[in-house]
Amino acid sequence: MTGPRTSRYARDVAVVAFAQSDHLRRTDELSEVEMVMPVLHEVLAATGLKAGEIGFTCSGSSDYLAGRAFSFTMTLDGVGAWPPISESHVEMDGAWALYEAWVKIQTGEADTALVYSYGKSSPGSVRDVLTRQLDPYYLAPLWPDSVALAALQAQALIDAGETDEPALAAIAARSRADAGTNPHAQLRGAVPQGDYQVRPLRTGDCPPVGDGVAAVVLAAGDPARQLCERPAWITGIDHRIEAHGLGLRDLTDSPSTRTAAQHAGFFDAPVDTAELHAPFSSQEVVLRKALGLGDTVAVNPSGGALAANPMMAAGLIRIGEAAARIHRGASDRAVAHATSGPCLQQNLVAVLEGDRA
Repeated sequence: MTGPRTSRYARDVAVVAFAQSDHLRRTDELSEVEMVMPVLHEVLAATGLKAGEIGFTCSGSSDYLAGRAFSFTMTLDGVGAWPPISESHVEMDGAWALYEAWVKIQTGEADTALVYSYGKSSPGSVRDVLTRQLDPYYLAPLWPDSVALAALQAQALIDAGETDEPALAAIAARSRADAGTNPHAQLRGAVPQGDYQVRPLRTGDCPPVGDGVAAVVLAAGDPARQLCERPAWITGIDHRIEAHGLGLRDLTDSPSTRTAAQHAGFFDAPVDTAELHAPFSSQEVVLRKALGLGDTVAVNPSGGALAANPMMAAGLIRIGEAAARIHRGASDRAVAHATSGPCLQQNLVAVLEGDRA
């Protein structure tokens, strides 16, 4: 076997293992540590590595969900922080923790990295919590929740003639049908569209609220080939951000996604799989447009965020699902996308490729 098709960085880095929990509406009986530990054990077992053999560990989570400061330090009990380890944390989706770990490997300070993220949304109202992401002077005091803002974006798409309610319903139906083969998905199979949450978005157009965990192992060069039969090489990765003020941008487009994709080399060659972090059906319309995805690309074959959307882990899951398809030979070149903030404010794009025979 030879290396990945293209390489634009100092070191070749690959996803060599991926694991996730079953995503559930509630996990009242489990602490965050108890949620994280089985997934960490599973992803390490897939490589044969022990925690002490990992060069760098990085996690992604949100103290707002946990309701206490520095809550991520508690989950280090699940990793094992003694003897001392090289560790970091981002107050973001785990996709951004993966980016930090990838940079760490690029610098040569580590050859392997463990990345994990988790979110336990069930104890509170996620719709209200996410208002804290908004501008603190003009928007946050109005308390527009995440569904209302997504509905604003959906209505803008409809007004621009780029979609309609039946098309949005079809996206939701396809996602839930694809999730039928995903044993970890929270919602699977036929799910009624239901009533309007905020017009024009119905229940089926919105992500389920639930709890979940994801983890991946990264490795560079030859160690990656030793740890995985067919590594998913990260041949490009980049993230960009839109203006904070919603009134300052076109909600029917995502130039930051397009720019990130350009810098990640996405447009250099066709992809066969796209795992898009689109928590709302209308956001898939925006992302497809930004990336120019055609009907030949399998979009969210895992079911995507409409089937399971654990806060702070759903973006990392998109990278993991894309990598897993390369691992098992179902994909040769895939794109994974993660987002954070209202109406696709922050966007990360990663291109993954398998070895050529």
